[in-house]
Amino acid sequence: MTELRAIAPAFVVPGPSGVAVRDRLKHLTPEDDEALRLVGVHLGALASADLKARCADGLGHCAATWAARKRELTVQSSARWAGAVTKASHDQWAQARRGQADHIRGLQAAIATITRRLSLPVGKKGTGKEPGGYRSRLEWFAKSRRLGVLRDRLKRLRADHRAGRVRVVRGGKRLARARHQLDATGLTQDGWRQRWEAARWFLAADGESGKRYGNETIRITPDGQVSIKLPVPLAHLANAPHGRYVLACRVAFAHRGAEWADRVEANRAVAYRIHLDTARGRWYITASWQTPPVPAVPMSAALAHGVIGVDANADHLAAWRLDVHGNPIGNPRRFAYDLSGTAEHRDAQVRHALTRLLHWARTCGVKAIAIEDLDFQAEKSREKHGRRKRFRQLISGMPTSKLRARLTSMADQSGIAIIAVDPAYTSKWGAQHWQKPLTTTKRTTTRHDAAAVAIGRRAQGHPIRRRTAPPPAHQSDEQGHRTIQAATQAHGREGPRPRIPGPRTRSVPPGHGANAGDQNAQHRSEHSAEHAQLMLSP
Repeated sequence: MTELRAIAPAFVVPGPSGVAVRDRLKHLTPEDDEALRLVGVHLGALASADLKARCADGLGHCAATWAARKRELTVQSSARWAGAVTKASHDQWAQARRGQADHIRGLQAAIATITRRLSLPVGKKGTGKEPGGYRSRLEWFAKSRRLGVLRDRLKRLRADHRAGRVRVVRGGKRLARARHQLDATGLTQDGWRQRWEAARWFLAADGESGKRYGNETIRITPDGQVSIKLPVPLAHLANAPHGRYVLACRVAFAHRGAEWADRVEANRAVAYRIHLDTARGRWYITASWQTPPVPAVPMSAALAHGVIGVDANADHLAAWRLDVHGNPIGNPRRFAYDLSGTAEHRDAQVRHALTRLLHWARTCGVKAIAIEDLDFQAEKSREKHGRRKRFRQLISGMPTSKLRARLTSMADQSGIAIIAVDPAYTSKWGAQHWQKPLTTTKRTTTRHDAAAVAIGRRAQGHPIRRRTAPPPAHQSDEQGHRTIQAATQAHGREGPRPRIPGPRTRSVPPGHGANAGDQNAQHRSEHSAEHAQLMLSP
């Protein structure tokens, strides 16, 4: 038998740390559209130059260099625009730095896997945890050459990391590469150029608590009026005092509009971002703010009304409701989604499936949903799975981190706690202990449904293995003794069983015998001892 790894304890996932809502800027005049474009182009050019300067500083960045860059930008825009641009440059450099470190760790893992497999004999079979040797000498030779390529790539990355050099593309690397394959992406040259320029614009401003309506740069009043502080070179476009430009549209956030209005009226910080959807020709504005950390719900309170175990798969969510004792209730539910197409389509599919899941949880009265704490970062390497391309595509396409983050955010408003459990052996043990017992003539239980039961029981602290059935000779009603039983403190568990219609014998109908409702009749030894005492008493 292989050694099983330790199971990590379940925990309640903390709630979201921020909120972001979006609305469309409708009924803009041609002058409004032109003003937004000019401001975006001007600030985008400043942001590109500042990001270049930040990347050139590398690890030598300090407060003095930051202040010098901000002073240069203030002359061409304003103090607040300069602060927003420099902060965005720091965040983008830091994100590229983290991505570089993740790439280095991925290359190290790939090199270690290839080195190990090259050391094994050709054709040696692998185990459940480690791959074996390569299948042929030709594959062994190809992988030995790839090992040299990966080592050279790792050497260059380590040198860049030590020097503080990062590779950043304003507008996105994927969109930049799409310029060389327009036919595959379905874009024209003009369409790509419009999308590229819009992606490099800069129209974002952080909020400031204590300032009017929470933001001095991009301001939205409680009645929805939007105004922008124009940079110094574009001050001639102002149509309001103090160099501001007021848009002709009104904004009304449908989602969390009351919460946003409360923050604006209290002059609390709200950050705004304006962007153009070139495919639709529409302007949008996104408002975001931070929320104070809320203490996590105690595990006992979250599980007081049972739990819904959810097994995430490539095309659906398998869910089953469990009572407080870990017994499945009702029928399993499946919430399907399609992860093909664009990123917007995939995100909408996941959001729709989670909405149906949360609606079902509210109708059931359950206050907790248990999911697996999945992380496929170490499982996606082609060096580990080799020719199993479809399997790598399968696990790469599962939105594990996005699904849990979105579920946590959506459940926070519903008062439902999210419990993350260790995913070890849930599918295997669930199929072993629950798939067959839960399959009936009218219900086919899949492996994923059984895994949902295992996930829910692990969140409740119950073992996944079911209670072992007693021997047939000791079962009170022949071969039909239940193995999924209520707890010892459950009310009414020792009472008479419900009457089953139909005769059990040829003469006495059920529920009419001498021992009807007598629980001592179920324990023959105790009943016989009591009867003997009655016979011997004077």
